[in-house]
Amino acid sequence: MFCFQCQETAKGTGCTIQGVCGKKAETSRWQDLLLSVVRGVATIADALRGAGVETGQEVGDYLVDALFATITNANFDDQAILNKVDNGVRIKQTLISLAKEKNVELPDFQEVKWGGEKAGYEAEGDREGVLRNADEDLRSLKELTVLGLKGMAAYYEHASRLNERNGEIIAFMEKALAIVSDPSAGMDTLLSTVLETGKFGVDAMALLDKANTQAYGNPELTKVNIGTENRPGILISGHDLKDLEQLLEQTEGTGIDVYTHGEMLPAHYYPQLKKYKHLVGNYGNAWWKQKEEFETFNGPIVFTTNCIVPPSPKASYKDRVFTTNATGFPGWKHILPDENGHKDFSEVIEIARTCKAPTAIEQGEIIGGFAHAQVFALADKVVEAVRSGAIRKFIVMSGCDGRMKSRDYYTEFAAHLPKDTVILTSGCAKFKYNKLNLGDINGIPRVLDAGQCNDSYSWAVVALKLKEIFGANDINDLPIEFNIAWYEQKAVIVLLALLYLGIKNIHIGPTLPAFVSPNVLKVLVENFGLSGITTVEEDLKSMAG
Repeated sequence: MFCFQCQETAKGTGCTIQGVCGKKAETSRWQDLLLSVVRGVATIADALRGAGVETGQEVGDYLVDALFATITNANFDDQAILNKVDNGVRIKQTLISLAKEKNVELPDFQEVKWGGEKAGYEAEGDREGVLRNADEDLRSLKELTVLGLKGMAAYYEHASRLNERNGEIIAFMEKALAIVSDPSAGMDTLLSTVLETGKFGVDAMALLDKANTQAYGNPELTKVNIGTENRPGILISGHDLKDLEQLLEQTEGTGIDVYTHGEMLPAHYYPQLKKYKHLVGNYGNAWWKQKEEFETFNGPIVFTTNCIVPPSPKASYKDRVFTTNATGFPGWKHILPDENGHKDFSEVIEIARTCKAPTAIEQGEIIGGFAHAQVFALADKVVEAVRSGAIRKFIVMSGCDGRMKSRDYYTEFAAHLPKDTVILTSGCAKFKYNKLNLGDINGIPRVLDAGQCNDSYSWAVVALKLKEIFGANDINDLPIEFNIAWYEQKAVIVLLALLYLGIKNIHIGPTLPAFVSPNVLKVLVENFGLSGITTVEEDLKSMAG
């Protein structure tokens, strides 16, 4: 195997024996095979589209689901991945037949030519891994695009579950994957595709923002309980708000409480979700602490998206975990929707009835709900604080949390920021500092949490609004610095989106991505001022000094 898509990749170069995430080499092979099938389906669909032949919603939905399933910590279930391969081969063969019928010539790429014979799955998976591209720089740009598409797919899937779709986004994904499949694609074409991926990343986040706010209202300033109640509970993790809504509907009046975990925390900020009185709080911290926190939760757990940490063989909770959507783990039950998108959580509920209440691991509350609509509601106070000098700088600290000791940098950085600075956050990076007592500035909390990783979109919207209010010529003239922590592919699409919007001098860490070659990094540095982090002391001087 060779996998270098996440920040924890072995030795900062690539996992070759087993993923640091727990992914086995065999699973990595099947994911490489799945991505090859995805590229083949997309390339054929792109050729058909170019000839004016429509392919239908099934193709786009397949690409989105399959890409999402290969995100770090999303799916460890070999059979589930192979089922997606089988489905992709079926779709691919249907598209090839359609191309023949319509006299559409298809590219002579390996991903298109491979016939999909089951006896050849292993060899094709090995051949179509990341290292199939021998040129380091071409490989870097291709993988940067693919990893961005994975993050885009995650956001698109959530939006589509709320009946928001965008054919232009799907068309771009097909085109981009066709370019990645093309062995003759050069540096200029690939770099252009990377930047265009950022453009459609913005579109995907805007689509999801629209879907979430239309369904559940605009996030609003909310105090979230981090303690526990004395009734049995269900813990729901991940990002999918539709799943949470259905779980809340089915548990209402049952005497069972629902707690959020990890990236599901921002669900409490939405008016149409927090109206459920048995949505009682958030349990625990970021994804990487789940082994300990799932033990003390005592009740069943539902994973709606990635961020699974494989449990130890002795874990008491391993028989009460459920997955849904693109996620999967061997031995865990998977909840499928019916033809109307409805999911039956009755088995989860029955297990919860037999469990004792969660064990309290902390007490108190945290404040969030500062997506763009709520910030705009406070605009007068914010603008006055900036003009008076009470707020001197905003520091965007969005992104991901992780288990590496080096990530303590973000806690220390936040704790030592001058008291006239405000942190703008989204994603699970917030768990490094959202329980610090950093106070407020004229009633404005010094940590403003917009929500999930996709809600990084809010900070782009806010920045553009501040540019308008202050009459700045360039978004980079605003008193905003970007210090982004990354871990997986949703952070990659956020970064590409920020670059597309023209935001420069972004700092990312705790390490630079292994999939960015030295020459590609040089291009990003020269054109966008992208850089890594250094020490807390030095970065405080450069970003907040």
